[in-house]
Amino acid sequence: MADRERQVTRAFVALADTLVDDYDVADLLHTLVVRCVELLDVAAAGLTLVDERGGLQVLASSTEQARLIELFQFDLDEGPCVECFTTSAPVLVADVAAQAARWPRFAAEAAKDGFASVHAVPMRLRGQTIGALNLFGLNAGELSADDVALAQGLADTATIGILHERAFRRGEILSEQLQSALNSRVIIEQAKGVLAVTGQLSMDAAFTALRGFARRNNLRLSDVARALAERDLNPTVVLAPSPAGRPR
Repeated sequence: MADRERQVTRAFVALADTLVDDYDVADLLHTLVVRCVELLDVAAAGLTLVDERGGLQVLASSTEQARLIELFQFDLDEGPCVECFTTSAPVLVADVAAQAARWPRFAAEAAKDGFASVHAVPMRLRGQTIGALNLFGLNAGELSADDVALAQGLADTATIGILHERAFRRGEILSEQLQSALNSRVIIEQAKGVLAVTGQLSMDAAFTALRGFARRNNLRLSDVARALAERDLNPTVVLAPSPAGRPR
């Protein structure tokens, strides 16, 4: 219990770092989904935000499989994530198979991917829902009330970081804040593709290499991704083994 409390504290401290100037929104979102997998009884997590046209986009995922199942929901306009965003309320599905009549195509795809439970909590600020945090389990089962509350707390804290309260005080426009985050994610996906092809890697391994290089060199994740996508950075440099004693 004490160890879990320390982990929870570290998670909120990491998210609170976004309240300082010049934070990396892409790294924030990845931190959020990774912390959810560490702290909650789930196998994968993903985060989606609404774009300027009102559509949902995947901004971060702990695994490529989670990213793809979320994209599948958007294509179908069906599933817990879509319903969570639409209703601005948590959608907690302990057994996806039991909801086959409610979401027939999503339930079939989730079963094929090995996901038996899905839980989605809204990302809200001042009465406006901007996206959803989605949690995927390999086994059927409910999240405890404490875990649901923790997931919502993490989502709320990340929402504040994404929108950055001070931006509102300066009169900046909400849609511009969100679009900036969405644009960063597009560039990151392109960079992952470059690294995956160059290094013959899975997309998950490519992202690990990308994030590791950015952190080792104290660079913003989105800046490294843009340099790769625009061919200003050689992918072999990013894929080179890290110096001894320095974690990837």
